[in-house]
Amino acid sequence: MTIKGLNPGSRFRRTGQKVRKYSQEAGYCEGNFWRSFNGKDSKIYMLAAERYEIATRPKGKRHGVLGHIGLEVLREMLRLVDYATGRLDPSIKTLQTRLKRSRPAIVRALRSLRLAGFLDWIRRYEVAPGAGRGRGPQVVQTSNAYRLSLPAIAERLLGRKAEQPPEPVDLAFERAQRAHQSKHYRDQETPIFAAFERWGGFVAKREFTERSESASGSILESRA
Repeated sequence: MTIKGLNPGSRFRRTGQKVRKYSQEAGYCEGNFWRSFNGKDSKIYMLAAERYEIATRPKGKRHGVLGHIGLEVLREMLRLVDYATGRLDPSIKTLQTRLKRSRPAIVRALRSLRLAGFLDWIRRYEVAPGAGRGRGPQVVQTSNAYRLSLPAIAERLLGRKAEQPPEPVDLAFERAQRAHQSKHYRDQETPIFAAFERWGGFVAKREFTERSESASGSILESRA
């Protein structure tokens, strides 16, 4: 008989302790999940997340989809990930201690990052000490295995491929406008893309205008 929530074929029997649904055995489930991470991409991930946060911020509100704690958690994950192996498995308690945030706040932030596509995870259990030598607990829940990723919409907000150098703000703004007018984007219109259009129209364009006021031969003036 297997523990409820464990994958079929588990070698451990039900003993009554709490194990989260779909948990997999630590040390055996991460091989195809973790992947090496280029440390130079950390700044790109954070820039993408910050722009995503701005793009999804409702008018008159202070926070977007990720929130400031979501950005803090992502920044901490980028510090903790092992570049060579991609190993990333901090406990909730570890994140609480390092960020000085409550457990509910950390859990909400992790969920937001996962829904947005910046983070994914596998729930894990491990064999309890002394398993198999009595009728006590056979397995215990352990920390999740996490994996970082850059969602496609975040790359669009960057206005460039992740591995390429930064694109000037005016060019990124024009590229976003053209993309938004295409049939592909019309067919996939969502509140996030609408927010992106507002962000592009009122933030990116203003940022470029202010930056270019002191420069001669302004691009906007030359096209007027």
